[in-house]
Amino acid sequence: MAQRDYVNKKRTPKKPTQNKRPFPVAALLVAVVLVSAGIYGLYFITTNSEGKAATQIAQKEQTSAPKPKPKKPDFIDEIENAKIEVEVEEQEQQGPYYMQCASLRNREDAEALKAQIAFKTGLIADVDRTEGKNGVWYRVKIEPFETKRLAESANNQIKRARMSRCRIYLMPK
Repeated sequence: MAQRDYVNKKRTPKKPTQNKRPFPVAALLVAVVLVSAGIYGLYFITTNSEGKAATQIAQKEQTSAPKPKPKKPDFIDEIENAKIEVEVEEQEQQGPYYMQCASLRNREDAEALKAQIAFKTGLIADVDRTEGKNGVWYRVKIEPFETKRLAESANNQIKRARMSRCRIYLMPK
Protein backbone atom coordinates (compact mmCIF):
# COMPACT_ATOMS: atom_id res chain seq x y z
CA MET A 1 0.00 0.00 0.00
CA ALA A 2 1.29 3.41 -0.88
CA GLN A 3 2.11 5.80 1.91
CA ARG A 4 0.43 9.16 1.99
CA ASP A 5 1.94 12.36 3.23
CA TYR A 6 -0.68 13.91 5.52
CA VAL A 7 1.62 16.53 7.01
CA ASN A 8 2.49 18.36 3.79
CA LYS A 9 -0.89 17.87 2.19
CA LYS A 10 -2.54 21.16 1.31
CA ARG A 11 -6.03 21.73 2.53
CA THR A 12 -8.79 22.25 0.09
CA PRO A 13 -10.76 25.40 0.80
CA LYS A 14 -14.26 24.75 2.08
CA LYS A 15 -17.17 26.22 0.24
CA PRO A 16 -19.19 28.59 2.36
CA THR A 17 -22.63 27.14 3.03
CA GLN A 18 -25.74 29.18 2.60
CA ASN A 19 -27.68 28.54 5.83
CA LYS A 20 -29.93 31.54 5.69
CA ARG A 21 -33.42 30.65 6.66
CA PRO A 22 -36.39 32.57 5.39
CA PHE A 23 -38.14 34.92 7.83
CA PRO A 24 -40.83 32.98 9.82
CA VAL A 25 -43.84 34.96 8.68
CA ALA A 26 -46.36 32.32 9.78
CA ALA A 27 -44.99 32.19 13.34
CA LEU A 28 -45.01 35.98 13.58
CA LEU A 29 -48.62 36.08 12.36
CA VAL A 30 -49.72 33.48 14.92
CA ALA A 31 -47.95 35.38 17.74
CA VAL A 32 -49.59 38.69 16.78
CA VAL A 33 -53.04 37.05 16.67
CA LEU A 34 -52.58 35.43 20.10
CA VAL A 35 -51.33 38.63 21.73
CA SER A 36 -54.15 40.71 20.27
CA ALA A 37 -56.75 38.12 21.34
CA GLY A 38 -55.36 38.22 24.91
CA ILE A 39 -55.49 42.02 25.00
CA TYR A 40 -59.06 42.06 23.69
CA GLY A 41 -60.08 39.40 26.26
CA LEU A 42 -58.69 41.49 29.13
CA TYR A 43 -60.39 44.61 27.80
CA PHE A 44 -63.71 42.76 27.48
CA ILE A 45 -63.51 41.43 31.04
CA THR A 46 -62.68 44.79 32.59
CA THR A 47 -65.38 46.74 30.75
CA ASN A 48 -68.19 44.26 31.43
CA SER A 49 -67.35 43.34 35.03
CA GLU A 50 -67.80 46.86 36.48
CA GLY A 51 -71.45 47.11 35.51
CA LYS A 52 -72.40 43.71 36.86
CA ALA A 53 -70.50 44.22 40.11
CA ALA A 54 -72.18 47.57 40.76
CA THR A 55 -75.67 46.13 40.21
CA GLN A 56 -74.95 43.15 42.44
CA ILE A 57 -73.71 45.40 45.27
CA ALA A 58 -76.79 47.61 44.98
CA GLN A 59 -79.11 44.57 45.12
CA LYS A 60 -77.34 43.21 48.22
CA GLU A 61 -77.62 46.55 50.02
CA GLN A 62 -81.38 46.72 49.35
CA THR A 63 -82.19 43.16 50.40
CA SER A 64 -79.88 42.69 53.37
CA ALA A 65 -80.74 44.07 56.78
CA PRO A 66 -78.11 44.51 59.49
CA LYS A 67 -77.45 41.13 61.09
CA PRO A 68 -77.19 40.86 64.87
CA LYS A 69 -73.88 39.72 66.26
CA PRO A 70 -73.88 36.10 67.40
CA LYS A 71 -74.08 35.53 71.12
CA LYS A 72 -70.91 34.41 72.87
CA PRO A 73 -71.23 30.81 74.14
CA ASP A 74 -71.21 30.23 77.90
CA PHE A 75 -68.35 27.74 77.86
CA ILE A 76 -65.91 30.43 76.66
CA ASP A 77 -66.53 32.42 79.84
CA GLU A 78 -66.04 29.25 81.88
CA ILE A 79 -62.72 28.55 80.16
CA GLU A 80 -61.46 32.10 80.59
CA ASN A 81 -62.32 32.21 84.29
CA ALA A 82 -61.25 28.66 85.18
CA LYS A 83 -58.38 28.07 87.57
CA ILE A 84 -56.25 25.03 86.90
CA GLU A 85 -54.13 23.48 89.61
CA VAL A 86 -51.27 21.22 88.61
CA GLU A 87 -49.10 19.20 90.93
CA VAL A 88 -45.45 19.32 89.96
CA GLU A 89 -43.24 16.65 91.39
CA GLU A 90 -39.58 17.44 91.79
CA GLN A 91 -37.44 14.94 89.97
CA GLU A 92 -34.62 13.49 91.90
CA GLN A 93 -31.16 14.30 90.55
CA GLN A 94 -29.34 11.06 89.89
CA GLY A 95 -25.91 12.50 90.37
CA PRO A 96 -22.91 13.78 88.47
CA TYR A 97 -22.28 12.62 84.90
CA TYR A 98 -19.19 12.22 82.77
CA MET A 99 -18.56 11.84 79.04
CA GLN A 100 -16.23 9.31 77.55
CA CYS A 101 -15.06 10.38 74.11
CA ALA A 102 -12.66 7.57 73.25
CA SER A 103 -10.83 4.55 74.57
CA LEU A 104 -7.48 4.17 72.84
CA ARG A 105 -4.52 1.79 73.10
CA ASN A 106 -1.87 4.47 72.58
CA ARG A 107 -1.32 7.24 75.14
CA GLU A 108 -0.06 9.71 72.50
CA ASP A 109 -3.28 9.31 70.50
CA ALA A 110 -5.33 9.90 73.64
CA GLU A 111 -3.34 13.03 74.47
CA ALA A 112 -3.77 14.29 70.89
CA LEU A 113 -7.55 13.84 71.14
CA LYS A 114 -7.55 15.61 74.50
CA ALA A 115 -5.73 18.58 72.96
CA GLN A 116 -8.05 18.62 69.96
CA ILE A 117 -11.11 18.74 72.24
CA ALA A 118 -9.56 21.58 74.22
CA PHE A 119 -8.69 23.64 71.13
CA LYS A 120 -11.96 23.15 69.22
CA THR A 121 -14.51 23.25 72.04
CA GLY A 122 -12.80 24.71 75.10
CA LEU A 123 -13.74 21.69 77.23
CA ILE A 124 -11.13 20.21 79.54
CA ALA A 125 -10.60 16.48 79.07
CA ASP A 126 -8.63 13.97 81.12
CA VAL A 127 -6.79 10.81 80.06
CA ASP A 128 -7.23 7.86 82.43
CA ARG A 129 -5.17 4.68 82.24
CA THR A 130 -7.23 1.50 82.69
CA GLU A 131 -6.07 -2.10 82.72
CA GLY A 132 -8.63 -4.57 81.48
CA LYS A 133 -8.80 -8.12 80.16
CA ASN A 134 -7.56 -6.95 76.76
CA GLY A 135 -4.60 -4.98 78.08
CA VAL A 136 -4.01 -1.30 78.80
CA TRP A 137 -6.50 1.30 77.55
CA TYR A 138 -6.38 5.08 77.74
CA ARG A 139 -9.81 6.69 78.14
CA VAL A 140 -10.45 10.29 77.15
CA LYS A 141 -13.05 11.63 79.61
CA ILE A 142 -14.70 14.95 80.30
CA GLU A 143 -16.07 15.25 83.82
CA PRO A 144 -17.99 16.15 85.97
CA PHE A 145 -21.36 17.52 84.90
CA GLU A 146 -24.00 18.34 87.51
CA THR A 147 -26.96 17.37 85.29
CA LYS A 148 -27.46 15.27 82.21
CA ARG A 149 -28.63 18.35 80.33
CA LEU A 150 -25.23 20.03 80.81
CA ALA A 151 -23.49 16.87 79.61
CA GLU A 152 -25.70 16.75 76.49
CA SER A 153 -24.96 20.40 75.82
CA ALA A 154 -21.22 19.70 75.91
CA ASN A 155 -21.73 16.67 73.67
CA ASN A 156 -23.54 18.87 71.15
CA GLN A 157 -20.56 21.26 71.23
CA ILE A 158 -18.29 18.37 70.30
CA LYS A 159 -20.66 17.29 67.50
CA ARG A 160 -20.71 20.83 66.07
CA ALA A 161 -16.90 20.78 66.03
CA ARG A 162 -17.19 17.60 63.91
CA MET A 163 -15.25 15.48 66.32
CA SER A 164 -15.94 12.03 67.70
CA ARG A 165 -19.23 11.60 69.48
CA CYS A 166 -18.95 11.10 73.19
CA ARG A 167 -21.14 8.91 75.35
CA ILE A 168 -22.66 10.15 78.58
CA TYR A 169 -22.46 8.00 81.70
CA LEU A 170 -23.58 8.29 85.30
CA MET A 171 -20.60 8.52 87.67
CA PRO A 172 -20.35 5.64 90.08
CA LYS A 173 -20.74 6.61 93.72
